[in-house]
Amino acid sequence: MYQQAIDYLSSYTDYEKMPMPHDPAFYDLRRVEELLGQLGNPHLKARSVHITGTNGKGSVAAMVASALTASGYTTGLYTSPHLHTWRERIQVSGELISEEELAATVAKVKPEVEAVNRRATYGLITTFELLTVLAFVYFESRKVDFQVLEVGMGGRFDATSVITPEVSILTSISYDHTQVLGNTLAKIAAEKAAIIKPGVTAVISPQVGEVTEVIEGACLSNKARLIRVGSDVTWQSLGFDLTGQQLQVRGRLGSYKLSIPLLGQHQLDNAATAVAALEVLSEKGFNVPAGSIIRGLARVYWPGRFQILRRHPLVLVDGAHNPGAARKLRQALEQHFGLVTRHNRQAGSRNSFPYPDFDRAVLVTGISGDKDVAGIVAELYPLFDRVIVTRSLNPRAMAPALLKAEFARHGVEAEIAEGVPTAVSLALAGNRDLICITGSLFVVGEAIEQVNMRVPVSDHGLRGKPTGTS
Repeated sequence: MYQQAIDYLSSYTDYEKMPMPHDPAFYDLRRVEELLGQLGNPHLKARSVHITGTNGKGSVAAMVASALTASGYTTGLYTSPHLHTWRERIQVSGELISEEELAATVAKVKPEVEAVNRRATYGLITTFELLTVLAFVYFESRKVDFQVLEVGMGGRFDATSVITPEVSILTSISYDHTQVLGNTLAKIAAEKAAIIKPGVTAVISPQVGEVTEVIEGACLSNKARLIRVGSDVTWQSLGFDLTGQQLQVRGRLGSYKLSIPLLGQHQLDNAATAVAALEVLSEKGFNVPAGSIIRGLARVYWPGRFQILRRHPLVLVDGAHNPGAARKLRQALEQHFGLVTRHNRQAGSRNSFPYPDFDRAVLVTGISGDKDVAGIVAELYPLFDRVIVTRSLNPRAMAPALLKAEFARHGVEAEIAEGVPTAVSLALAGNRDLICITGSLFVVGEAIEQVNMRVPVSDHGLRGKPTGTS
């Protein structure tokens, strides 16, 4: 039954597996609203938190959901894409929807989906829209108190935008999906800022000025209060090791000493953003005490994002699928492991951290063909001694030969591996290397399956100097 349900989901138009159309007519919320209406409007039965952005939105969603669960609320979490199983996308209080529950939910909505598609008044339901509706129906069946919803793409026409949330969150916005959202930061920001609803408080991560102006305008026109991380809410790093980071967040309602099991300075921005949103809920009368925020963020689980899989050799994965994310990955590698660029190595620089001392830095990467491959490669190539290019099983994956050619533009001779398992095997040959596997989350998911994830990570090692936003 479960496999039949997955086959049914896959039978619809899936823009994660094919190029996305440019015409906004393909993204019509009215067909989603029509389907939800036939199902009794399950999306209106719980309080919502809505999250968009280019990078960090999934991390913030996981943090907010974890803190709400720690506060005693039954909390639904809807995210995309998945690493290993469709079930990852729909969770309640940290538990994935079971195979039986997913199959039963598909069976429940199937007649209504087919009725909407027969009429096709506003076009045909897509896979992502169907998944979003499944999440709402499942959350209603589980009587969740909150549903934390990560936007799939953009915001204005995203299927999750059928709700009116308690708080809207906009994480770091940069270039991605330009063929659909627009080729300037202002256009992209306008699409994402469309999740801001009249009178609903918006929380934003640090943004470039052009993006901030667009969001401020959206808040003004919607009479929505705006809370800025970096000024209204700030953070200071208290250090890090291989197991996570410690930070102090100074919110509007209090100060929080946090420990998060996620690496990379960008996750400190994300943690502060989650705290800012949770404080909004507290102000609205929901029981979200400081202790629950601290416990929730300490327990957050969000794999595939600067995640260390093993130590000998050291293998980490990160879904850096656009130039902004690749830049943050590069900064995290420099921060946590002291990697230096080829130029600095040639000039005689050495790793700034005494442990571990790597023989080489090895990059394994595969990227979807519709991404800014040139921008991603430009961010990453200077750090690595060896590059292996590959492709995931996803039909949108770029051919490794094209990726190899992009590295060649920078004077880097990349090796081609036809398939992620082969690429991982090649990379694991050196026991004293640092191996970074990145690009699309589809590559990351396949790579995780190839690496023994049960190798324990030492609780000692790298320590960092405090940094902060204030």
